[in-house]
Amino acid sequence: MRRRGVTVLVGAVLVVVLTILVGRATVPYVQLEPGPTYDTLGTDENGREIIVVSGAPVSKSNGQLRFVTVGVQPRLTLLQALIGWWRDDEAVVPRELIYPPDQSEKEVEQRNAEDFANSGSAAEAAALAELGYAMRISVKSVAPNTPASGTLQAGDIIESVDGVPVNAADKLLAEIRDKPVGTTLTFGVVRKGAKLTVRIATVAGDDGVPRVGFTPELTSTAPFTLDIPIDNIGGPSAGLMLALGIVDKIKEDDLTGGKVIAGTGTIDAAGTVGAIGGVPQKLVAAKKAGAIYFLTPKDNCAEAVANAQPGLPLVRVASLDEALAALEAIRGGRQPQLCAG
Repeated sequence: MRRRGVTVLVGAVLVVVLTILVGRATVPYVQLEPGPTYDTLGTDENGREIIVVSGAPVSKSNGQLRFVTVGVQPRLTLLQALIGWWRDDEAVVPRELIYPPDQSEKEVEQRNAEDFANSGSAAEAAALAELGYAMRISVKSVAPNTPASGTLQAGDIIESVDGVPVNAADKLLAEIRDKPVGTTLTFGVVRKGAKLTVRIATVAGDDGVPRVGFTPELTSTAPFTLDIPIDNIGGPSAGLMLALGIVDKIKEDDLTGGKVIAGTGTIDAAGTVGAIGGVPQKLVAAKKAGAIYFLTPKDNCAEAVANAQPGLPLVRVASLDEALAALEAIRGGRQPQLCAG
């Protein structure tokens, strides 16, 4: 009997040890969780303004316009994954959905940072168009030993690519990247007031993406300049709220009506709002930030309704104009258009 007891004890210890070891083993999954939120009318955690306006007076708001983010835990143990699967406000997804096998984490983070910068440019274009100021893309610099070297010059204004008008960085990059490496593109350029056409063939960058070799810069006819200096944010989903923040800062009217409004959505230079990912986590983040309405891209409405947070109405928006109309309704004490249940 004593020998049998020892055997059972040893077996139990082995089971516990193996369970611990298995629980600590890494798995090919990542965890999505509610990230920080940022008031586009305020400052970041370092006290820097999210949107900096130079050369014009800035109006003050009694409320907030917050964009929301999703945090990513890139490495999980089996135990952490099991806990994440159990929690409603977190999502455990296959690693390749966030980090494709052919890209390193650094490359993905770099691309996400570029997407955020491009969303800021698109937000500027959409907001300034709403304010009545035309936007344009100019060449900030040309890299040596690239296809653009000797063809484009700093200060050139890029009006079109293959006949397609471009007035925002995301539109320009889409026209360059959406065609195979080696494609010869036709650029409509204004140089020192004169219109000309130049042809440039793309080459593959270090990440395999088609490139031309110049750095674009968004400029406008507005008598003031805008800057969005916040860093360590990735992806394009802040576009809508950045555009609203710009309009709010320039216009005398307080778009918020003194309320905390959160939202998400990509935006292009024409003001069209696009769908994003991480809706469940973003709704949790918005609720924690004290938002009383959530501006939701129309194509995300079904997912948002399925993951709705109590006391956080989901406002359906498809464009910057619709978002502005929704804010006007909220200020006036009227019900904005909500996502259908």
